[in-house]
Amino acid sequence: MNKTRVGIIGAGGIAAKLHLPELAEQGHRCEVALISGRRESRLRLLQEKFEVGGTSTGYEDVIADASIDAVVIATPHPQHVAWGIAALEAGKHVLMQKPLCGDMEEADAFVAAAEKSDRTVMVLPHFSDALFAVRRGIGVGTIGRISGARARTSHGGPEVYYREVRAIFEEDGEEDGDEQSGEDNLWFFDAKRAGVGALFDMGIYAVAHLVGLLGTVKSVSAVVGTFDKPTQLEDNAALILQTESGAIAVAETSWCDAARTWELSVHGTRGKYIVPGRDGAAATLFTPLSYDSDHAPIKDEPVTPEAADTIGSAHAHFLDCIERGTQPPVSHVWAARHVTEVLLAGLQAGRSGRAVEVHSRAEA
Repeated sequence: MNKTRVGIIGAGGIAAKLHLPELAEQGHRCEVALISGRRESRLRLLQEKFEVGGTSTGYEDVIADASIDAVVIATPHPQHVAWGIAALEAGKHVLMQKPLCGDMEEADAFVAAAEKSDRTVMVLPHFSDALFAVRRGIGVGTIGRISGARARTSHGGPEVYYREVRAIFEEDGEEDGDEQSGEDNLWFFDAKRAGVGALFDMGIYAVAHLVGLLGTVKSVSAVVGTFDKPTQLEDNAALILQTESGAIAVAETSWCDAARTWELSVHGTRGKYIVPGRDGAAATLFTPLSYDSDHAPIKDEPVTPEAADTIGSAHAHFLDCIERGTQPPVSHVWAARHVTEVLLAGLQAGRSGRAVEVHSRAEA
């Protein structure tokens, strides 16, 4: 079988930290033929470290290269949709870095382009094997009817991320092209350039996981605010999601959580899941030994992903879908559009103090 030839648009931190390392692990079935970026110093470093076939300072060169089968869009999010649509129109599979975008017209346009294409389109975030196992358990009724869930994904802020990026690229703090490395001038903090804040950066994980497990959201209430960062954008938020099934879920995020939080719980009429699980387990299932007493002991058992849950890394899953000619079961364009609308509804609800209806669906 011929290797899938991959091109990358964007040679910044996320390409160095996520995309190139994971693609290198799949070197037996893919090769990174071309990476494009704005800084030649970064391109040279990435090419040498990851044995990339070629480099370019023009994103359009990736689109124009007829030998490239699949494109990873790793630019800042305001540029995602335009390059994603260009790649699809050129007949290439697309792996889109999160978030898809911060605008519903753009989200609709990307879905329309994907629906016109026969290419595989995957939009991050990716689900872990543990979350696929929990999703399967929910689907077969292991914890009964889902009544609620909570997810929190938060960290210390984008300036912490960029300190790490500068170290990767051996940069000393000068302007680095896609963002200014001075911590008060990060493009993430610039409302005009970024448009959206912590909700779309970190809250997207919480919302995407809840949507992937519970399905379509019908309305959103929220409290959002700017607590600590030098920005007019939100750096702290909590959303209450009313789902189509009747379950109520809470999604929390922040750029002001230096100790970092990544946790999920799903509650049902017969039990609950938590992720990560107890004692090092990827997930734990809790069920009472009796449903006739408030004092009945609660049994806990580790959740072991089955073969069907073993999806692997985002890039392994993307390549699997390309080879099978399918769309991802969770991280697909329709879910990405729905998550975008939920996040935008959260911002609107936070400003207005009123619940906001959501009109898209989590599936095609």
